Amino acid sequence: MGKIVAIKKLKHLYLVDLSGFDGEDEKIYISEDTIVHFFLNIDKEIEQSDLEDIRAYDQFARGKALALYYISFKMRTSSEVRRYLREHEIEDSEQIDEVINVLSENNLINDRDYAENYIEGKISMASTGPYQIKQKLMAKGIDASTISEALSNIYNEEKQIDIAYKLAEKLSRTHGHRLTLKQLNDKIIQNLMNKGFSYSISSIALESLELKVDEQNEDELLHNELEKMAKRYSKNYEGYERKQKITQALARKGFSYAAINSALHDYTFPE
Repeated sequence: MGKIVAIKKLKHLYLVDLSGFDGEDEKIYISEDTIVHFFLNIDKEIEQSDLEDIRAYDQFARGKALALYYISFKMRTSSEVRRYLREHEIEDSEQIDEVINVLSENNLINDRDYAENYIEGKISMASTGPYQIKQKLMAKGIDASTISEALSNIYNEEKQIDIAYKLAEKLSRTHGHRLTLKQLNDKIIQNLMNKGFSYSISSIALESLELKVDEQNEDELLHNELEKMAKRYSKNYEGYERKQKITQALARKGFSYAAINSALHDYTFPE
């Protein structure tokens, strides 16, 4: 058995001096919450088992205080809180579990609410599809089934199509004059899928735009590209082989063979 001989308040903790444990003095640093919880005061006698309980509770109390501080700035997932506690020297897994359980029971940590708020925020920004959202939430440690359920409840197909359409419309305005219709269609599909929309949703959004060929714009684009290709391939090729190289290059850029052949028929190659 030992006895508390001094309690000194420091900046964030209390220094407690104990004596009598097998003739050895001992010092422990504990939080105010621990002082209050165990009614610690000078001359209080402490059993060895009490000291172990005090240390265990203090880890929990400090962990809880750290967690409350961390979540005071914004919502956090349980995984984020666990990582934060480990980074701040709360190493006992059982104590961390207890902190998480207490905060969860008081709805101070709620992964489902976090996922729903995150999804609603992304929907309001109209910039992200469900697959990208799921990846971001999984990176924050939220269970896949929780994410899927939240997505199905909030981000239904109608909302996905609406947002994908707005993004596709913006892409069309930005790139339409610089791309052929095929290039523009491919760019829109690829961009939407990169943002986390499925191919089917991306296709529906694209079809809803009802884009049409601007023949004058495509002729200008083809002429400009033909000029570039002619300069490039005329250095090393001529005749039929040169035309084949140019035709293949222009086809890869989305121009039709009919349009390419027509343009080549009227084109005069530099001497």
